[in-house]
Amino acid sequence: MTSDPLAPLDLAFWNMESDRHPMHLGALGVFAAHSPTAGAHAADLLAARAAAVPGLRMRIRDVWQPLAFGGAAREPDPDFDPLDHVRLHAPADDFHAVAGRLMERPLERGRPPWEAHVLPGEDGVSFAVLFKFHHALADGLRALKLAAGVLDPVDLPGRAPRAIEPPRGRLSDVRRLPARVPELVRAALSDAGRALDIGASLARSTFGARPCAALTSTPSGTRRTAGVVLDIDDVHRVRKSAGGTVNDVLIAVVAGALRRWLDERGDGSEGVAPRALIPVSRRRPGTAQSQGNRLSGYLIRLPVHESDPLGRLGAVRTAMVRNKDAGPNRGAGAVALLADHVPALGHRLGGPLVGQAARLWFDILVTSVPLPGIGLRLGGHELAEVYPLAPLAPGQALAVAISTYRGRVHYGLVADARAVPDLDRFAHAVSAEVQALLAACEY
Repeated sequence: MTSDPLAPLDLAFWNMESDRHPMHLGALGVFAAHSPTAGAHAADLLAARAAAVPGLRMRIRDVWQPLAFGGAAREPDPDFDPLDHVRLHAPADDFHAVAGRLMERPLERGRPPWEAHVLPGEDGVSFAVLFKFHHALADGLRALKLAAGVLDPVDLPGRAPRAIEPPRGRLSDVRRLPARVPELVRAALSDAGRALDIGASLARSTFGARPCAALTSTPSGTRRTAGVVLDIDDVHRVRKSAGGTVNDVLIAVVAGALRRWLDERGDGSEGVAPRALIPVSRRRPGTAQSQGNRLSGYLIRLPVHESDPLGRLGAVRTAMVRNKDAGPNRGAGAVALLADHVPALGHRLGGPLVGQAARLWFDILVTSVPLPGIGLRLGGHELAEVYPLAPLAPGQALAVAISTYRGRVHYGLVADARAVPDLDRFAHAVSAEVQALLAACEY
């Protein structure tokens, strides 16, 4: 396996990281255990299987070559040892409490940036695995693929792979260059225009914006996690009655939960419309893609101030339609695309500043992570629950990640533990909002 230069967005994630704001993704999977020793057996399996997954051997090193000065690349770690990455912990009665403490610890940057923490349950009938992958190593889709490589093998139904055009030789590319000059010029002008459009949209979105105080924080470096499970049938009932998409409903649930949470803690929801970043994958299903991050995003204002649950859903639906009409390559939410226009050294020098600027751009992250519809297992033990966990940007107090797995929707919540000591209250508000939407649809 050869060296693989980091894509611009990966390089941005690698350089904006700090001790108080690690840039790793997480997933907390809860498995049904057949015996009290199931957790220890799972840890042994993970370590044994990790050695056979090439992507888990990749470390990230700095590059100081003239054409990539200040960049970084993935390369195989010659000293890779799975036991450095898989850890068995003492039995726990609260998986989320342990996961929060583990999520606040940065990954070691000198070796492949991932970890798997096995948490046996004190009840003896369950265990959990917390996977951590640095965002520069993998986005949500690739992290899922890497994690699947250490779970029990499954037969995934899939399409026939598309034919990939063989790479052209360098001489052929040189001969074709004169004919391609007009095309290249048009592409460069289009990219420049798009960058200016995104920059202008970003400036408009931050001008005069009033941050939601409850969603901003003085960085403490602490983390707390919580999870909520919903029935996908309830979500579909709301969608069919009120319109929109499943994603619209899931985002509206976040808006309603924020309203309940703010009112209950005494902060008040009147006039509150926090800006939510909704990441959008730019990967094309069924095509060969590099392992780098390919993300854009939509930026919407969550209608927290709206008192009617269906009114909140309608506002979210309208905002998402407007974003989709513009496309993921336009608007303030597509700011991640600007990473392509920054040289490697610029990412290295400006990474910390970019991270600090996140609070000016959006107030909360709401992201969806796709999961396969089939049941997953580890050592024959069924995966019963899975909570995706997103990183927190500097100055932000709460991030929400959502996955649908086997007929249930899992909300994974990550918060700054000092800024949001009542994360469980927000988790309860998520469940209550679904019931409010169902009740509103019955009238």
